[in-house]
Amino acid sequence: MDPLHLRSAGTSLVISFDSGEAEVIHWGADLGDSLPDLAILVEPIPPSSIDGTVPAGLLPQASSGWRGRPALRGHRIIDGVPGLDFSPRLRVVTITAGHNSAVIVQSDTEAGITVESSLTLHMGGLLELRHTVANDGATPYQLDELATVLPVAPDAVELLDLTGRWAREDHPQRRSIQQGTWVRTGRHGRTGHDSSLLFAAGTAGFGNRHGKVWATHLAWSGNHEQFADTIGDGRTMIGGSELLGPAEVILEPGGTYATPSLFAAYSDSGLDGISKAFYSWFRSRPHHVLPAQSANGGAGKARPVVLNTWEAVYFDHNLASLIELADSAAELGVERFVLDDGWFRGRRDDRAGLGDWYVDESLWPDGLTPLIEAVTSNGMEFGLWVEPEMVNLDSDIARAHPEWIVGPSSESHKDGGRLPLEWRNQHIIDLVNPEAWQYIFDRIDALLRGNNISYLKWDQNRDLLEHGHAGRSSVHQQTLAAYRLFDALREAHPGVEIESCSSGGARVDLGILERTDRIWASDCNDALERQTIQRWTGLVVPPELVGGHIGPTTSHTTARTHDLSFRAITSLFGHFGMEWDVRDVQGAEREELKRFIALYKEHRDLIHSGRMVRADVADDSLMLHGVVADGGVPDGGVPAGTTAALFTLVSTRTSFAEQPGRITIPGLDPELNYRVEAIFPAPGDADYVHTFTQTRPPAWLESGAEANGRFLAEVGLPMPILNPEHALLLRFTVA
Repeated sequence: MDPLHLRSAGTSLVISFDSGEAEVIHWGADLGDSLPDLAILVEPIPPSSIDGTVPAGLLPQASSGWRGRPALRGHRIIDGVPGLDFSPRLRVVTITAGHNSAVIVQSDTEAGITVESSLTLHMGGLLELRHTVANDGATPYQLDELATVLPVAPDAVELLDLTGRWAREDHPQRRSIQQGTWVRTGRHGRTGHDSSLLFAAGTAGFGNRHGKVWATHLAWSGNHEQFADTIGDGRTMIGGSELLGPAEVILEPGGTYATPSLFAAYSDSGLDGISKAFYSWFRSRPHHVLPAQSANGGAGKARPVVLNTWEAVYFDHNLASLIELADSAAELGVERFVLDDGWFRGRRDDRAGLGDWYVDESLWPDGLTPLIEAVTSNGMEFGLWVEPEMVNLDSDIARAHPEWIVGPSSESHKDGGRLPLEWRNQHIIDLVNPEAWQYIFDRIDALLRGNNISYLKWDQNRDLLEHGHAGRSSVHQQTLAAYRLFDALREAHPGVEIESCSSGGARVDLGILERTDRIWASDCNDALERQTIQRWTGLVVPPELVGGHIGPTTSHTTARTHDLSFRAITSLFGHFGMEWDVRDVQGAEREELKRFIALYKEHRDLIHSGRMVRADVADDSLMLHGVVADGGVPDGGVPAGTTAALFTLVSTRTSFAEQPGRITIPGLDPELNYRVEAIFPAPGDADYVHTFTQTRPPAWLESGAEANGRFLAEVGLPMPILNPEHALLLRFTVA
């Protein structure tokens, strides 16, 4: 049987069937049009081992001699006796190949198990893999795990993943790959603040722009595991799976279970190459929110400047003051006004009201209409905060339907069943219960039908601890029910955009991003913290999908104080907005804020369609990143004066060195000449003096510079000496 060879954007995936099962021979660099006889890859047999070669299967299994983590774990239950058919022997039944895609069916007729594997190598080189297991037998089959895994090359010797906490999401950690299994487990019932958005193996010292990298992401918003598994013969598999609760999935005869998709990317140019593959996939989706001037000709809409009311007024909802805030926002150039938590019945703090999705008549005797009309008459869209999956015990709906509240007991709360511990004074609505699901759908649907709402900020503020339905673990079903809720509301209201917020960044994954139009990366608006959070969130998620807001001068989460320029430049490289009482911004600071809003509007199409570039800077007190226009114009030329790139140089702390010296600018076209200019702070700006600590600036800073992309990438420019927690914004135009 001929091997399967999928190729795209510099990546090859080769699967052999010589062993009788599907074996991944290669996932990595493109191998060209032809393959040799794969018999040359037959491994030697070491002493004291299986009498035969052991394949690295698409579904690794003990029946083939695999001594690592198996892909499929489960057992059959016959006449009440568990543990039967515990070790399947899956062999290929059919292979259906399409253009850069394939469906491979493997089966064990004795065990009564069939697994269908779907593979697609997308145009940008991103591989999508998922399995579906079917119970062909006559008795129930309890599924404990079905993992999606891929092998990495022997020179992948380092592992990078991400971790974090509330207000400090997506921070990197590294380790050497050694024998054994490194497992990242998420038992939050949601993706989790500490979840690794990317799980990457790479060559020694791989960085932003160098080294080979193999990386995976599990598109799932519930309990999960991500892992690297290295067995004694030196082979390493990386992958992930949904983490199932006790007896959470029992397949009746004819029943099926589908894994979440595992997305995987290979790069020979460091982590930026991984981002390129993910961004290409995101931006090719038919429902992706494209820039207004979309390079692929899709329907575009510029990402509007946002004003969110949370850190401006919190729960203090007063129509007159909110209209003042809306008027002030519109005068600045804001395009979307979002009313946050506090608008519904009984909601004066976070202890009451969740679940009662009716406009509070005592606060809003005429409903939300007066505020919405004030917002829309100013040319802005109106957005609203909701948290549909949660409930306070102090709410009308909890009193009327205590049986709708999730708990570990088979008894309802009304009948004395135990509830999980409270989290932010709230519990969880059991969306697995059809009546509860329908109530939530009807209430949010009614809000959208009865009001001119263009945008929902959809929050989810607690972990799903001890999450059960009818006494059984039900995170799996709750996650699918939440997905159905998003899907049904989007179908009913296709013009409404949805933001996924989960205490900030606790639900950021491609499962939720298939149903939403942006994510809130963190509840922390501190620009210094956001530099790291947004940088690593942006490994996978393109900037047009990552909300980045200018917060108050002194951060509400860290108490740090930053200049407006640092906060604004940080927010610029995302979906830009403010979470700040802008009524208090006056004089020169207000004019500066207007200038940044105008800068964002001028450059958002570039930021939201270009290639993300993150430089490898030797001085770890400095960060350099930017966005480079991806391609020229239809005739192949690039007109002079075209803005080709925006970069920012960020100082996070004091440096050991007296000056940064020359810093190279990667990612530009080596053959094009560029004019480089500092657009903020520029000479004459109020921020210019205290952004820098130098007696004389580098010569080009005040007069500009001109050089080709090759010179800038290899020689670079001497950079000014930035004060800690300040940033310089640079524009590159075609000379």
